[in-house]
Amino acid sequence: MIASKGRVGVVGATSIVGECLLPLLVKEGYDVVAFSRQERYIKRPLENYPITWQLLTDLNLPAISDVHKKEKQISYWINLAPIWVLPEYFPMLLAYGAKHIVAVSSTSKFTKKESFDPAEKKLAEQLAVNEEHLIEWAKKEKITYTMLSSTMVYGLGRDKNISVITSFVRSFSFFCVFGIASGLRQPVHAEDVASACVASLSASAAINHSYNISGGEVVTYREMICRIFSALDRKPRFIQLPLWFFRLTIFILRIFPPFRHWSFAMAERMNKDMVFDHIEASRDLNFYPRKFQLDKDDLPKN
Repeated sequence: MIASKGRVGVVGATSIVGECLLPLLVKEGYDVVAFSRQERYIKRPLENYPITWQLLTDLNLPAISDVHKKEKQISYWINLAPIWVLPEYFPMLLAYGAKHIVAVSSTSKFTKKESFDPAEKKLAEQLAVNEEHLIEWAKKEKITYTMLSSTMVYGLGRDKNISVITSFVRSFSFFCVFGIASGLRQPVHAEDVASACVASLSASAAINHSYNISGGEVVTYREMICRIFSALDRKPRFIQLPLWFFRLTIFILRIFPPFRHWSFAMAERMNKDMVFDHIEASRDLNFYPRKFQLDKDDLPKN
């Protein structure tokens, strides 16, 4: 077994990025403490296997007697939970002796900033405000940070974008679009986001820096949907709808749980470019993500 590089605390460990991240951290030689709010996912630590699971509660602080024990301290942290909940755990990070934190955010802070949907505008504001909050807190506490803002994350059949669209196509054998759906996209696989997180733990150039984490290929929204059809071995079938009818369709679909987070603004964005280069991440984090492709493991279960 590789000698330990140190302990890493992962908040949001049961997310799709977390599922990819944990084995990568072990492979790289880190001892991992995985935190989750979901009790059903908490697993017993395996003997001689460097992952310990802990239930994440509002006051998840180490025992006072353990604070100064080197083997109990967690110097490195990766946050995969929504960035606006992270401030709740600042006391926990300090109690464990945090020295560096990698936080995953989203480029939605840019793409949804001007949305006519109030919920989307609020999301964009939450992302931007809490990124700044983390940076200010880290500077105050003399903790270093790396911020990673990802584009549309997909993979493992669990994401809320590609997988939900896949479920729609699988169920109805067609997909509705507004206009020609020519907006550019860069879906990024959860494994590539996880790799960027691991690299951010040890890259000196990444200290106190923020990066865009985007996919390795730019495709139109329409082409993205075509590849979903292809992954399902189906011929692409599109129904082009006027905006008012598309909004009505979304309104009806939101009755069903898989599509509950779909927004009316989603239609207009089909023709809007949402492209973010990752040149700096490639330079500092050796980040070279894959092209957009869907393997069987990336498709949601029937």
